[in-house]
Amino acid sequence: MASNRPAPEFSYGSAEASDDFGVERENWEEWNPTEESVRPVRGRHRVARQRGGLARSSTVLGVGVIAAVGAGGIATAQGGKPAVSLSMPDLSAVKDSLPEAKSLPGVGALISGSDDSADAASDGSPAAQAAPLTTVTDGAQGQSDAGEALRARIMAQAETQQSAAEEAERQAAEEAAAQKAAEEAAEQQKAAEAKAAAEKKAAEEEAKRKAEAERLAKLAKSYKLPVASYTLTGTFGQPGSMWSSGYHTGLDFAASTGTPIYAIHSGTVTEAGWAGAYGYRTVLTLDDGTELWFCHQSSMNVSVGQKVSTGDVIGRVGATGNVTGAHLHLEVHPDGQATGVDPAAWLRDKGLGL
Repeated sequence: MASNRPAPEFSYGSAEASDDFGVERENWEEWNPTEESVRPVRGRHRVARQRGGLARSSTVLGVGVIAAVGAGGIATAQGGKPAVSLSMPDLSAVKDSLPEAKSLPGVGALISGSDDSADAASDGSPAAQAAPLTTVTDGAQGQSDAGEALRARIMAQAETQQSAAEEAERQAAEEAAAQKAAEEAAEQQKAAEAKAAAEKKAAEEEAKRKAEAERLAKLAKSYKLPVASYTLTGTFGQPGSMWSSGYHTGLDFAASTGTPIYAIHSGTVTEAGWAGAYGYRTVLTLDDGTELWFCHQSSMNVSVGQKVSTGDVIGRVGATGNVTGAHLHLEVHPDGQATGVDPAAWLRDKGLGL
């Protein structure tokens, strides 16, 4: 809102006159503005600032009115109260009663160029309290602080995620190392068990071998080869047409006629006499029922029912029966069976080497 202030009154009788503000000026002619002479006021009405004059008082009043209107609008918006109707007073009636602008709370600091505003701001006066709290710099600083806070949060979240990833990687590495160590320990345990089993088996076999050797050594003391000096000329299972069964059923010890024949083990003579193709034959039955046949003898030194011991002479080598030369034909029949076994294997099992 803008208005033309009334023209000041002057005394026309003197050469000079003073205005209402005490400034001496030349005599002015009476001015009656008309519509044609008054230029429309556009934009912001700028009033020259003068010390102690009406222009400053009018400006102060305008600022006060604007503040009052703003306060009334805020109150209406916040409290729901009806708008207050305001009217502009007649400036000519109140111009002499207006206070100095610098004495108004919060206003003098806005329009005064003196150091009074700084003094008011420093002593906690109402002018200091009415000073604006936020500036453009404060807003930029607030945005900067908010950006820094957001950046700090993002960095903290990234560090947390990185720490979690590193922890997960560390745990995975530890689990992999533990699993690998467990697998290596299992393999070592398995290898140790296999080695222990092999050593145990080897020890058992060695013990068994020693036991067998001891057994054979003990048996060897109770067993004896039938002929001391000989040559093996026929083996068990050898095929040929000269044998009625089609193969050789015993083991031949070739020796000179009259060579002593020894009892292989202690037993009882169950047969002694002529046996056809076997010539003179002596059958010695051992305590376990095994029958030993001594064939082609030239003479016999024992009779049926006689008990003999290992090494006793029971007969002599000869060439009686179906033979081609002097030799001892030995057969072994376990449990008196008709079919015999290999005499060489049986003698070795008794600890006797051929």
